[in-house]
Amino acid sequence: MTLATSSSRQPDAVVIGGGLIGSSIALRLAQAGMQVTVFDRGPAGREASSAAAGMIAPQAEKMGSPDFEDLCRSSHSIYPEFAAEIEALSGQKVNYRRDGTLLLALDNEQSRELDEIERHAASGTVERLDSEAAGRRVPGLAADVRRALFLSGDHWVDNERLTQAVIGAARSQGVIFRENTPVRSIRVRHDRVEGIETDNDRIGAGEIILAAGCWSGTLAATAGFELPMEPCRGQMLEFELDSALTVVVRAGHSYLVPRQGKVVVVGTTAEYAGFDSVVTADGIAEVLRAARCFAPFLSKGRFRRAWAGLRPDTSDHLPVLGRCGIRGLTFAAGHFRNGILLAPITARLIADVVVNKSAPPVLETFGAERFALAV
Repeated sequence: MTLATSSSRQPDAVVIGGGLIGSSIALRLAQAGMQVTVFDRGPAGREASSAAAGMIAPQAEKMGSPDFEDLCRSSHSIYPEFAAEIEALSGQKVNYRRDGTLLLALDNEQSRELDEIERHAASGTVERLDSEAAGRRVPGLAADVRRALFLSGDHWVDNERLTQAVIGAARSQGVIFRENTPVRSIRVRHDRVEGIETDNDRIGAGEIILAAGCWSGTLAATAGFELPMEPCRGQMLEFELDSALTVVVRAGHSYLVPRQGKVVVVGTTAEYAGFDSVVTADGIAEVLRAARCFAPFLSKGRFRRAWAGLRPDTSDHLPVLGRCGIRGLTFAAGHFRNGILLAPITARLIADVVVNKSAPPVLETFGAERFALAV
């Protein structure tokens, strides 16, 4: 089959992936005066970005790397400004909340995790609570909660609303979205990108940003670059409670995140099951079992829905950001469990790379070349 070449004006940049990361990058590039087209294999923003819980909580996570911790904290610090800008540009509310996170310990291991989190928490943002005080903060917690930490600096957002609002903001700045148009390959000649191919078209572009989530590895391979990337399925549930939850509640990897009104999101699993995003009976049972260990009031919750998303994980669980050995190709993928948190800083850094042809030092840790060196 002969592919037609698009007769419309060639974009300055093509972003592959219309999720929160890709759309945020497209917005920043458009604001810098570039003509940007975003390609997505389905409806924009309907993959991992909409399947997450929306926690913006660098203090509650064990980051494992000082550089990654700094990156997360930097993104957290600019989130209020980012959320306000997106609401202003899109005219949509994103339900950005700063009410904090309640971390619970039900056993010795979780208690040690709280000790570690407390040691690394920013001054003035952590409060120690015994089980009784935790129960006053969130009524109905399990009787065997041993202790708790309240992290006032951790925030959350309705990630589904935010993703659609960012897409709307990008469109307001002239970004074109080509939805339900899978990119099949990235065209490279003499170590420089020429453009992309879809099923029916060839589109030339001097800059290509690969932000296709867990599909980024497959597309990088078409450009001759190997990314060790694997999807990690997370199953989620949603309930309506008798009364509204006012803070995020977590115990280990299980959590409850408030939504509008009395709705709460409950998660999650971590399953390496390929590209299968099906909801399973075992997954639902595991999510419920873990959450009810600390929040027995979920038993009376009214079930609303269940879903699963595919988190883009890499072999070292860190994102892939910045240029590679192919000129014009920039990676913004592999954010794993922290895509919502890292969207603002990723967009800022990648726009700096593409527009100003710079290489911010912070990106050195996250370059794609680290995988080649590891081999």
